[in-house]
Amino acid sequence: MATIVLTGGGTAGHCTPNIALLPYLKKDFDRIVYIGSENGIEKEIVKNANLEYFGVPCTKLKRGEIIKNLSIPFTLTHGIIKAGKILDKIKPDVVFSKGGFVSLPTVISAYRRKIPVISHESDFTVGLANKISARLSKKVLTSFPETAKTLKNGEFVGPPLRKEIFNSNKVESLKNFGFNGRKPILLVTGGSQGAKILNQTIRSALPYLLTKFDVLHICGKNNLIEEKTPHGYIQTEYVNNMEDALSIASVCVSRAGSNTLFELMSLKIPCVLIPLPKGISRGDQILNANYFEKLGLACVVRQESLSEKSLFLAINSAYSNRLNFLRNFENYPIKDSSRQITRIIADHANSKR
Repeated sequence: MATIVLTGGGTAGHCTPNIALLPYLKKDFDRIVYIGSENGIEKEIVKNANLEYFGVPCTKLKRGEIIKNLSIPFTLTHGIIKAGKILDKIKPDVVFSKGGFVSLPTVISAYRRKIPVISHESDFTVGLANKISARLSKKVLTSFPETAKTLKNGEFVGPPLRKEIFNSNKVESLKNFGFNGRKPILLVTGGSQGAKILNQTIRSALPYLLTKFDVLHICGKNNLIEEKTPHGYIQTEYVNNMEDALSIASVCVSRAGSNTLFELMSLKIPCVLIPLPKGISRGDQILNANYFEKLGLACVVRQESLSEKSLFLAINSAYSNRLNFLRNFENYPIKDSSRQITRIIADHANSKR
């Protein structure tokens, strides 16, 4: 009986690609188990996917907060011990890591037990957790070709994409969200945690935006405004079926997390990207956004330049030039690498057996 352990989390971006692989993994593995944090966002996502879930202690490096980081070695050690006990019980043939600080206890424990580890890096540059995991992995698969060249065991495959994003019904989705379809839809999303400055700027710009667009605003947990909202503006904390929101989008405003970007690009949706600035993040979103901007696949507005005017002009430009974007999308098609990834994982599982 073939068994695989999936790991990764801290944000939805380190978890949802694992879920995208499930239709293919189920063909190669009899048992699929997820090891994540004890109370992270991945726990809820995995629960909805009906997978076995085990939580272990995890902690994240907090940039610029030395005192809070002093506990990292102790929490990581505790997590490694607990992950090891889970692996000893499950006896998996392979571990697949999507990265993030949540993955480290499981990856380290697997390496110590000579369980093959395959990792995947979605961003243009390798994150800290994946830099550590890379040394313990048989292969590090990447979404960007340039990223693979920076790793001794790197292999470019592309991003795993959820099948669902290609199968949503636009007419039904418009109805479900409460739009009549007479105006193009502007989709706004700040990622799983929301984005305060983006939310504020979008709402300030609504008098201009609503003259041309209906707006679906995914604003993140606890970021709803309670007062009456204008006609044509729908706000929601979270969308369970993101594919429905993507199916109705004529243009999108988004942060520049790689998973969201690749879904937007694969669906050929013109977009305005507002990457998280360096300091708040390690700067990965800036590099992701710059990559697609250079290919002519996105407009980029830096957060330090963000205003009602700059945002409205960028959105208007992206939508007005949608035919140019479409031509560029045809020149740089995004392929789903899910099957290729799962074949690589299965090959390493078979080599162990």
